[in-house]
Amino acid sequence: MANKRRKYRLAMLDDLTLREVFHFRVSLLGAISIITITIISLIVLLSVLIVYTPLRNILPGYSASLRQQLIQESARVDSLQADLTIQRQYLDVIKQLTAGDIHSDSVQSLDSLQRIERAQIAELQNEATEAFMAQYEQKERDRLLLFENAMPTDVRQLYRPVRGTVVASARPDMRIYGTTIHAAKNENVLAVLRGVLVSVERMEDNTSMLVLQDGAYIAVYRHIGRVLKVQGAKIERGEAIGLTDGEHDMTIELWDGGKHVNPEEVIVW
Repeated sequence: MANKRRKYRLAMLDDLTLREVFHFRVSLLGAISIITITIISLIVLLSVLIVYTPLRNILPGYSASLRQQLIQESARVDSLQADLTIQRQYLDVIKQLTAGDIHSDSVQSLDSLQRIERAQIAELQNEATEAFMAQYEQKERDRLLLFENAMPTDVRQLYRPVRGTVVASARPDMRIYGTTIHAAKNENVLAVLRGVLVSVERMEDNTSMLVLQDGAYIAVYRHIGRVLKVQGAKIERGEAIGLTDGEHDMTIELWDGGKHVNPEEVIVW
């Protein structure tokens, strides 16, 4: 006799009467298929939401493009408003000439008037644009303070290297240049700046040391459990470059042109 495919019977019972409300039968292959289809559907739905909805703006790298788009759209709106103002004034002059309120020999030609008005409005538009840009930049800085530390303008703003707690601070006077962070196992180690991964070295304690460089600025990561990038790779700010191993506390050092920079002064943990 041929083997029959085993099916499982799932039923729902009434709590009071213990009578069966409904039931259905499903095979093991059918259950696996349903779970697989559900997971794939969730992945597709999440991908569509990220690509075609504003949710993508919360991802690293998209905020800059959104900011540039807002600036371009604002400039376009200002330009349209200026054109509408010129057209309205042009029509007002024509109406006055037609009604006999003004005479053509007592005013400049309409073309000259248009050029003068356009120059005046362009000057006002430049002032308004500068004021808008200053206001927008201030709002943008205030928004970024929710994610990054407020710091002087001459200090570079850096991304948080890992989600964890600072357990030891840098002490340059004692030749301790790194800030030590305790993090859980398999936490993402992130690039604090955009640059090139110039060095990947394996240490004696079976952890790795990474060196990320951007011009004269250098970030040194120590005690990395697993490395996710290869030496020479170009790294974006906030991109994962490694994972913690949960046994060793990660250490980060920052150098600017050979001068030590205290990570706690430029990073929010």
